[in-house]
Amino acid sequence: QVQLVESGGGLVQPGGSLRLSCEASGRMFSMDTMGWYRQAPGKEREVVAAIVYDGSTIYANSAKGRFTISRENARNMVYLQMNALKPEDTAVYYCNYYPARNYWGQGTQVTVSS
Repeated sequence: QVQLVESGGGLVQPGGSLRLSCEASGRMFSMDTMGWYRQAPGKEREVVAAIVYDGSTIYANSAKGRFTISRENARNMVYLQMNALKPEDTAVYYCNYYPARNYWGQGTQVTVSS
C-alpha cells in the first residue's frame, strides 16, 4: 500500500526558508514523476512543482526562482526547498504522484507570517 508522509513545515517569517520532505513507501518511486502540491484555506489544491525520474523539473509560476524540488531515489524521498517565502505561500503542502493519484497524506502546514 502506497504511503506518502510529509514533514518539515512550520511557522516562518516572510523572506524565510523551509525544506519540506516527503517519504514514500509501499513501492519504488524511482521511475515515477512526483510532485508537491499545496492547498490554502478556501482555495483548491494546486501543484507547486514536479520532478521527473531523470531529474527534470516543472514549476508553477508562483514557485519559479524561489522553490527547488529534488529527489533521492535510493531513499524514496522527495524534497521541496522553499526560499523567499511570502504570506501567500501559507498552505498545507502535500506530495503525490504527478499527475496526482488518490494517495494523499496528511500534509504539512506551512505558515508564513510576521
